[in-house]
Amino acid sequence: MKEKTVSILAIALCVCVLGVWGVNRLAEPRTISVGGECLTSAPKDRTAITIRVTVVDKSAAKSMKLASAKVAEMNEYLKTLDVKVQTSEFNSYEKNEWNRTTQKSEFVGIETNISLDVSAKNIDTIETVLTKFAGQPDVFVSNLRMFTSAETLKPVMESCLEEAVKNARERANALAAGVGKRAGKMLAVSYSTGGSYNVHPTANFRLAKAEMAMDSGSGYTGGAITGKDTDVSVGVSAIFEIK
Repeated sequence: MKEKTVSILAIALCVCVLGVWGVNRLAEPRTISVGGECLTSAPKDRTAITIRVTVVDKSAAKSMKLASAKVAEMNEYLKTLDVKVQTSEFNSYEKNEWNRTTQKSEFVGIETNISLDVSAKNIDTIETVLTKFAGQPDVFVSNLRMFTSAETLKPVMESCLEEAVKNARERANALAAGVGKRAGKMLAVSYSTGGSYNVHPTANFRLAKAEMAMDSGSGYTGGAITGKDTDVSVGVSAIFEIK
């Protein structure tokens, strides 16, 4: 009798568990997964140039001292202009060159490189910087480019993300409408971004200005010019509850 009672309780417990599992299964919401996109653009609002100081000397201390002194001089001048400056490179290493006569590598000295990225809202300011430093001993300029600053890009990206989510919901509603339903609460979402935020014109500065003026469609008039806007894209993958 005791064994029969235990068996009945076990069966009842099993039925109870299966019943709860069935209710939970029925309670799980039906969902739909869709993608959404947004394509827009943001203005390129800054022009930048890289200025590199390279000094080679037999003495490591002197090499670094001369390079640092030159960069300090440059920074003092750049403080007088409406520019942003960031050190993008600082390295010092042993330099060797191949001697064709002796057919072996020979020590030249210690080479120190310090690079500054200088950017401004106005391309004419960058031209002023180039005029000041281009051609000076141990100074090299490169990588003229236009880009969209983070401050300008942030609100554009956030607005585009919102638009991509709206686009995803519209698609979910369109698909759910086929069975007489609609998209309800968004249960999950992920996103990715894309776009090219830099443009690198030709190395010749005067030709570069002409190229960027043509991109702007208005021609260069001596003031600030802008290149083609930055393409910005946002894609989302969203899961909606179906109601």
